[in-house]
Amino acid sequence: MSEHGKKMIAPIVVAAILVIYLVAYFGFIVALVPGIWKILFAVVPVLLAAVSIGVCVERIKEIRSGEEDDISKY
Repeated sequence: MSEHGKKMIAPIVVAAILVIYLVAYFGFIVALVPGIWKILFAVVPVLLAAVSIGVCVERIKEIRSGEEDDISKY
């Protein structure tokens, strides 16, 4: 596995664990809550999961472009 491939494992694993947690935890809560609250409790974790996946994609792009340690610029 290449050096870039090894650096991409952690962001992918963390994003996957977070998405699984959000779906499982809030899915359980949505099943228990009646009425209009279901929509609110369903939208929030979906948005959080989408943002998490978006950040993961951006991080993978940074790693592939060679900017994996961009904090050293500051």
